[in-house]
Amino acid sequence: MKPSFFIKTHFLGSKIKHLRKSNKMTLEDLSIRCYQVDNTSAPSVSYLSLIESGQRSPSEKLLKSICVIFQKQKKWFNDQNLVENISFDTSAENISSFQLEPNFLFSKDILEKTIPRLLSQTSTSGRQFANILIRSYQEKNKNQFNYIEKEAELIGGKKFPLSIDDILSLYKKNNLNIKWFKRESFITKHDTGQQIRSLFRSFYNQENKTIYINSKMKNQTSRIKYDLSTYLAHKVLHGGDGIVSSHASGGELGGSPKPFEKLSKSFEQKDVLYAWRDFECSFFAGALLCPKMPFRKAMNKAQYDILTYKKFELTPAVLMRRLTAISPYKKWHYFDVYPPGYLRTMYRGSDIPIPWGNSKLITKPCKQWGIFKHLNNLTIKKPIPHLSILKENNNIYLYCSISLKTNDAAGNPHVVCTGINLNDALDMQEYNKNQILEEIYLQCFKSGGSIELNKKHKKIILQIGIILNISWIIDSINNPIDIICHTSADCPACESQVKQAKKISWTNQIRKDILKQSL
Repeated sequence: MKPSFFIKTHFLGSKIKHLRKSNKMTLEDLSIRCYQVDNTSAPSVSYLSLIESGQRSPSEKLLKSICVIFQKQKKWFNDQNLVENISFDTSAENISSFQLEPNFLFSKDILEKTIPRLLSQTSTSGRQFANILIRSYQEKNKNQFNYIEKEAELIGGKKFPLSIDDILSLYKKNNLNIKWFKRESFITKHDTGQQIRSLFRSFYNQENKTIYINSKMKNQTSRIKYDLSTYLAHKVLHGGDGIVSSHASGGELGGSPKPFEKLSKSFEQKDVLYAWRDFECSFFAGALLCPKMPFRKAMNKAQYDILTYKKFELTPAVLMRRLTAISPYKKWHYFDVYPPGYLRTMYRGSDIPIPWGNSKLITKPCKQWGIFKHLNNLTIKKPIPHLSILKENNNIYLYCSISLKTNDAAGNPHVVCTGINLNDALDMQEYNKNQILEEIYLQCFKSGGSIELNKKHKKIILQIGIILNISWIIDSINNPIDIICHTSADCPACESQVKQAKKISWTNQIRKDILKQSL
């Protein structure tokens, strides 16, 4: 090998590797993307590895594909003087911590007495509180639970997609039985007085190791697959001891009440146990139905099109939730909302704020949130991509989301939504993130909270969408971008509403006046 050739291939391979890693792609991801651009020149994973190590040089056609994927000019790869000196923070989240003072107030004994009182005073059930704790734990771990992933892969053999027959075969191996029962849906009332249709879907009986499924679900393949998978998870993870919730749609807005038991309004340890097991079983079900690498490969090929849930016989909720766990880009969020504004489920790995309490109705939400726009117009059946920008504590965040109207097993309409924080993506492409975000935000604010993106900003977001291989980011640039808020005066759409609700601290004002007069 000639020295000049070695130097050229070394530089080129290093740059390809740098781009791949900075965009959180595996070698397999890059191979798939190359195939999408040009299947005649697509390299194998092993050949890509040789290119990155400088042992092979990519063909002109392959280099052209890589230019398309990473939105770079060919000369960028051929310039040996262009050396990357950018380091990416791969450490734990940069979260500001604070010391709890006076620390004796946060002792274990005092907290054990105080928390149940607080929950009782705020009408928060033990189950709701446990779900808040679990949600925080999810977000801290970026929805990564490898021990559950491994168990699901071991049981399912990483097969994707799984059919009902495949799951029935797993049931036979694990000595689980299935029986059908008949039960009609019925009308219940939420604590606000709102009527909602409920359907008792399924439950597990420990004594005969049998899962009972409502025959009303026989034509709902995707939901049957999910319910069966969660009870299989209970057998695998918990030995099938019976400490697991039943499945119901509607009622407690999609919650999973325990059969023949009243919901507890006090805080009990068993509430935490049930909630945690429900989470583990649900996560296992997602990992079984959508094993990490096969599902990731399939979504890469589909450019993260959420309508693929039909092809794979999944519910939109399962597909969206699973995206937050399998994507190499970790800044995802997910919401599931019932009209007129009840939050059923959420995940905020993107650190996006949300103007909801715990499954409480919000009466004056920010008008600009894409999910609220969709919730107010449930006649729209197509997915809606949405760009939004938020300013909080002098920091600006850019989000892209996609929402979809769907129905639960009882027939109640609701909206599921997933999205990502684009700030890190801007950093990855070496843009001046702060400048770009400030430009977009000021343009939106001056225009009353919503604008059409200019050519410059459209090009930037288009490039990010291509690199991340997410089609709905690309689609979103054709729609207006909106300022959103967390009930903040920074949002023009909510400004008048916030002013009416604003509370003035007269004590602080008096203090300031006295100090001013004393000078």
